[in-house]
Parts: sequence; C-alpha cells; structure tokens
Amino acid sequence: MRWELPDRVFFACGACHILAHAFLMRYGTEDMTPLWLHPRSGFAGNHIAIAWNDRIFDYHGYSHRQTFIDHYFRRARQCFVGWDAEIKPIPRDVLISEEKSRQIDGLWLREPKQFLHDALPRAERFLDRFAPPPNTSLRSAPK
Repeated sequence: MRWELPDRVFFACGACHILAHAFLMRYGTEDMTPLWLHPRSGFAGNHIAIAWNDRIFDYHGYSHRQTFIDHYFRRARQCFVGWDAEIKPIPRDVLISEEKSRQIDGLWLREPKQFLHDALPRAERFLDRFAPPPNTSLRSAPK
C-alpha cells in the first residue's frame, strides 16, 4: 500500500532517506550532511533531510534550515502534545543500508529494493521537480 502513495507522501512518510540518498548522489558536496529528526521515546515522526550551511532539502524542496526545523517541530506538536526530537547527523552510507542503519540506536531504514519496487529510480525522478541547490558549488560527493 505504501508504494501506491503519491510521491510527496511517499517521500514524507517512509522513504525520506531514499530521497536524501538520491539528492546526495546527484548534488552532494562535502558540506552536506544527512540529518535525522529522531523523536523522543514514545513519539512518532522520524524524518531525514539533507542539510548544509543554512539550507535543508527534503520532499518540500529547499528551505532555510532553522525555519524548516521550527516548522517541523510546530507541526509535530500540533499532532502530539509534548512532542520533542533530537536532531542528529548520520553517516551517508546508512541511508540505503538496513544493516548499517540498525547499528544506530533507534534507526532502522529500509533499503531501496525492500519497497514493492526499487524506490531509488522513483526518488531520482522526483528530484527532477527541483532545480539544483541554491548557494552551492556542485562538485562530486565523496564516495
């Protein structure tokens, strides 16, 4: 059923890490970092986005980092009274590795091929909706 969701919902709720990986593969620079918004115990609302300088990217597109974080927390608190989260940088290689992601306490990510169909091509097509990142020099991401 998850696969049948519209792209924005799919990459907001369950495949944000795949979109983050696709973004890094296409536009990644050394200063870009995956950030995990990890809810405190007892709360839902995990999310992964790519951050650099004062910018952030997720399924919404590009945002000012603090504005995005403030909005995310405000919206989560509208749904869950007392919601709070840690913002944790995570290694790039965990984004598409279930095994590596499970080595981080509380994180458990599906690999692209663990969805009904491979989610990576879908993420790459979704990225076509956005211009290249503003205020960066596009150079190859470290492997």
